[in-house]
Amino acid sequence: MVKPPRTDGVLRPRTPLPDDPIADPPSAVSTWNLANGLTVFRLALVPIFLLALFARGGDDTLWRVIAWAVFALASVTDRLDGEIARRRGLITEFGKLADPIADKALVGASLIGLSMLGDLPWWVTVVILIREIGVTLLRFWVIRHGVIAASRGGKLKTLLQGVAIGLFVLPPWGWLRDIAWVVMVAAIAVALATGADYVKRAVDLRRVGRARRASTA
Repeated sequence: MVKPPRTDGVLRPRTPLPDDPIADPPSAVSTWNLANGLTVFRLALVPIFLLALFARGGDDTLWRVIAWAVFALASVTDRLDGEIARRRGLITEFGKLADPIADKALVGASLIGLSMLGDLPWWVTVVILIREIGVTLLRFWVIRHGVIAASRGGKLKTLLQGVAIGLFVLPPWGWLRDIAWVVMVAAIAVALATGADYVKRAVDLRRVGRARRASTA
């Protein structure tokens, strides 16, 4: 009996092979849909966020709250576009690639902006960005063989990272900044652990993909 596709984050080939029960079928969904629209909207919010963050030298309380609101809105669209894509069957190759790129753009702009303002040490920004860029490059490295699905650890990292950055974006009220550091340290730890896991999964996917193609050659 043919087993149904697995949806637990297991690596899956992009190119369907004969009698392959875990291959993704070619998508007939239009690229122009609500889920992808939210992803593009999130990208458009990045420069708006930066303008608010740096307004009046980056020290104005009102503008920092506005910057936090824009960051929060962008973060919400990150959750919404994925939910809408899955529930309405709007998953596309564009969305699989554009969504993580939009995430990295928002996170990168936030971290660099905070470091430029002196609110976040540069070593934190460098460590997180190296991990984020590395995972993105891994996805492109194995794109011919499949798409690396987000793991539960990766989702936890995203949540912790978003909360930590949001707290740092808010005006530097003492007790909030202490909480922000606790959450940020946890986010860094999870990011490094899941980054290592992504490397292993990428290597496994590339090896399995080559073996499948060699067997059908």
